[in-house]
Amino acid sequence: MKRNRMGGSCLAGLALFLLAITGCGGGGDSNSSGTQGGASAKPTRRLIILINGESPFWDACRRGVEDATRELQLDQAGFVAVVESNDGSPQGQLEKLRQFNTQRDIAAVAVSAIDKDNAAVADELRRLRQRGVKVITIDSDLDRQKFADARYAFIGTDNFKAGKVLGTCMRVLKPEGGKYVTFVGRTGAQNAIERVGGLAEGAGEKFQRVDNMADENDLTRARENVRHAIQNHPEVSILVGIWSYNAGAIVDAVKELGVRKRMLVVAFDAQPDAIRHMEQGQIDCLLVQNPYQIGYQAVRMMKAMVENDQKTIQEMYPNYGKPGGDIYETGLKVVVPDASSPVKPEHVEGQAEFYTLPEFKKWLAQYNLQGS
Repeated sequence: MKRNRMGGSCLAGLALFLLAITGCGGGGDSNSSGTQGGASAKPTRRLIILINGESPFWDACRRGVEDATRELQLDQAGFVAVVESNDGSPQGQLEKLRQFNTQRDIAAVAVSAIDKDNAAVADELRRLRQRGVKVITIDSDLDRQKFADARYAFIGTDNFKAGKVLGTCMRVLKPEGGKYVTFVGRTGAQNAIERVGGLAEGAGEKFQRVDNMADENDLTRARENVRHAIQNHPEVSILVGIWSYNAGAIVDAVKELGVRKRMLVVAFDAQPDAIRHMEQGQIDCLLVQNPYQIGYQAVRMMKAMVENDQKTIQEMYPNYGKPGGDIYETGLKVVVPDASSPVKPEHVEGQAEFYTLPEFKKWLAQYNLQGS
């Protein structure tokens, strides 16, 4: 029988090789970056917040993520929270999620769904969950009937209620009613559908929507949509911004065409330009979400899910498993220019907090925010 033999130099080399493997600390993920501290260091795992564009609306969300990172001491727990964005298109979002499915250091993902009925996005989220990645939605949800298994829960605005509150304010501001146009980034987004539906219910039968115009996140097109709506529908007397940047687009077109005196302008969110426009008398009412809390609570929830912190999860979702129990609401604010507005606190009591613009600016200053 022929016997394999190994020389002394080869044995020495093998010993060095085995020593090198032992010293590398096997078992860590090759895509994870460890913290300093020797054997006790934890690999860094990412908590991803995937937003749907680069609107100033998300600046407050980023501040919430930053504060949660510090206050929840993510670094000590071996986490890092990262805000990522795509190009505002469904395909761009899908490509991001496919990338995430190849990256092994991701522990959790929070995604603002661009289209509620996008089955391909739902499939990618399911794949993440199957790999053990925790998945939630924020700001805009998937269809809760079709894709309930694609995410664990939602954090953000009850968008139908938000639309209804703004519709109520619209009715108070113009009790005789009128025809209106809504402007939005994508008509297929869950938040857009629910806001437009809620707006109609809150406004009531004296109001009639004549168009719902999408701009696909194109700011130039957003302004053109308003211009065309005013020119093509001379009977319209109310313009409604559904997404955060629509307020500025409405004001630009209204000023350009000189029709402010006959137009009621109401909108969602309070970007810095919307605040400035309200100060200048160009906006009558803003329905403001809380992207700061969306960011903060998304980080809090993802960390709790990864760590199996049932106390925090149950605190945030005490009715999980019941209808609506998978929604964590981050709150609403109604902002009017000053106390002379016909809209008063009693009109939104129990549905939203009420602020005059000076009061709202003080609230922003407490969190060092420029908008919300």
